[in-house]
Amino acid sequence: RPHTCLRANQRGSYSVEMQPYSETIMEHFQNPQNRGALENAHGAGVAGIPGAGPFMVIQISLIDSMICQAAFQCHNCGVAVAAGSVLTQWILGRTVKECSAIDSNAIISMLDGVPVHKQHFPEFAIRALRLAIEDAQK
Repeated sequence: RPHTCLRANQRGSYSVEMQPYSETIMEHFQNPQNRGALENAHGAGVAGIPGAGPFMVIQISLIDSMICQAAFQCHNCGVAVAAGSVLTQWILGRTVKECSAIDSNAIISMLDGVPVHKQHFPEFAIRALRLAIEDAQK
């Protein structure tokens, strides 16, 4: 499904471009997995400021060093929702060490691409995950 994007040209005027989101982004946006709050989480990480613009909250629970539960909350941007959904699915059943190694490029790949002007949302998801891991290991 296309979305509208304004692009500035060299003369300072704007043109409208239509860029499609991938089917994977649309699937995760329309049917997000693990969205909501996690009761009794061992760790939580926040990127951005909830209620004041883009944000991502990741909560995790651990058994030994394995992530056994994960949830996310974010503002209602399609790419943000998709990034939280795909990331929390991916981390389930993986070790903290494995999860610490993932980066935003991996999320972009799992989503079959993300428009350049939306690539900060996978970065928010990674930042929130790293903070949640750090919190859980305290």
